[in-house]
Amino acid sequence: MDLSPVLDGFAVVLEPINLLYCLIGVVVGMLVGVLPGLGPAATIAILLPVTFGIEPVTSIIMLAGIFYGAQYGGTITSVLLRLPGEASSVVTVFDGHALARQGKAGTALGIAAIGSFIGGTVSILGLTLLAPVVTGFALDFGPPEYTALALLGILLVSTVGGGNRIKAVIAACVGLLLATVGRDGFTGVERFTFGNLSLADGLDFVPIAMGLFGLGEILYNLEERHRASKPPSKIANVWPSKADLRQSSGAIGRGSVLGFILGILPGGGATLSSLAAYALEKRRAKKPERFGKGAVEGVAAPETANNAAATSSFIPLLSLGIPANATMAVIFGALLIQGVSPGPRLVTEEPELFWGVVNSMYIGNILLLIMSIPLVGLFVKILRVRPTILAPITVLITLIGVYTVRNDPFDIILVIVFGALGYLMKKCGFDPGPLVLAFVLGSLLEDSLRRSLLIFDGDPTGFVTRPISGTLLLAFVVVALMPILKSVLARRRAAKAAVGSDEQDTDQDRKDERV
Repeated sequence: MDLSPVLDGFAVVLEPINLLYCLIGVVVGMLVGVLPGLGPAATIAILLPVTFGIEPVTSIIMLAGIFYGAQYGGTITSVLLRLPGEASSVVTVFDGHALARQGKAGTALGIAAIGSFIGGTVSILGLTLLAPVVTGFALDFGPPEYTALALLGILLVSTVGGGNRIKAVIAACVGLLLATVGRDGFTGVERFTFGNLSLADGLDFVPIAMGLFGLGEILYNLEERHRASKPPSKIANVWPSKADLRQSSGAIGRGSVLGFILGILPGGGATLSSLAAYALEKRRAKKPERFGKGAVEGVAAPETANNAAATSSFIPLLSLGIPANATMAVIFGALLIQGVSPGPRLVTEEPELFWGVVNSMYIGNILLLIMSIPLVGLFVKILRVRPTILAPITVLITLIGVYTVRNDPFDIILVIVFGALGYLMKKCGFDPGPLVLAFVLGSLLEDSLRRSLLIFDGDPTGFVTRPISGTLLLAFVVVALMPILKSVLARRRAAKAAVGSDEQDTDQDRKDERV
């Protein structure tokens, strides 16, 4: 492996302007994580207009810092308020808040900070080593391979993540439908524009993302914030003891590896990684009944895993041009706005941007570790700010921001429409993530599919004859059939258990008759 591009990437990161924006990114990310419900996807969507006047590498360094910085910020509200600031921090609530009730909130936050740093650093090393390999492999990708990969990515996001799978698939289908609005790229025919010239060029990504994740999340979480308890006024003993570090070391190591692997998969991400890490530690524990009552491993494992996954999810984005989750989809949109096309050629055509973003994560994780423990008191004060003050300011910034992108009043209407849609989706249990990801991948899927059919002279069996696309389509079929197979197996087990119970009852009746 040639290390000169990696070293050049460090030279890019160490430029004062990039260091400054890396610091701004992680600080904003931590603040976003502290404010329950806003989330990195919403914040990045709101800040998209800000990135227009910034160099591409600088803006992506800042947005990446917001993403992995928010993973730790969500821990603070999980521990102190029993209210996850992030979806990936839901599992931390179980043992983190239990430790806080025992007067060990500082220990929980300290373990979370150390685990986050180690998990993120391990994942960055993996990203440094693995991303160029994936990029080299991805150079063999053509339209058929991208068609199969886009299909698999949309399906994984819809079925692997948490929540109702049927609702996730419906949201993804709506996203694909929205991606068809505008002129047909092959024939020039207008589709679903209803005579509106503003829709002729298709729906813009920025108002959709800012509406669903920004305005929609704000409206929904206004009512959620009122249900939270008040944070403690003071946090003591933030640095964990040697016994706590020793007890959580194994969980941190396993969470780093598990989070890195699951973060690469579309649909995996930080939330699934934290759930899987917690389940793994509980299954391995000699006394699983400790979990949920203040087990240090119950904080260390999910917090390490979600930060590792947040970093490794950049591998499919930068190497293949495929966003692995909703936040990556928003960052993908930010790259496109900057004129940068993520994919296998990024590492060779724009190595400064590629390695600058990757290496900025080393700096960002160090900044997070340095700031997270001393600034806990400041974040506790921020939690006391009333949501009725923050929400209107954020909504105003969102509307002004989306207008400044194209100076088009129609974009403000779109933000309001999609904001209302995002609110209704959250109320009805629909995750907006699959919709946004399917919208982003929709154009890629349609163009690749139609180009592939032109290559194969309209014969769809051509997808199966190519090794890579055939393998990806096989994985698609397996993932699609997996819920059905699980349901069939569960029914068979239930039937066998019922038959076994009936046989035991019959034997018992025979014994009673003999007596």
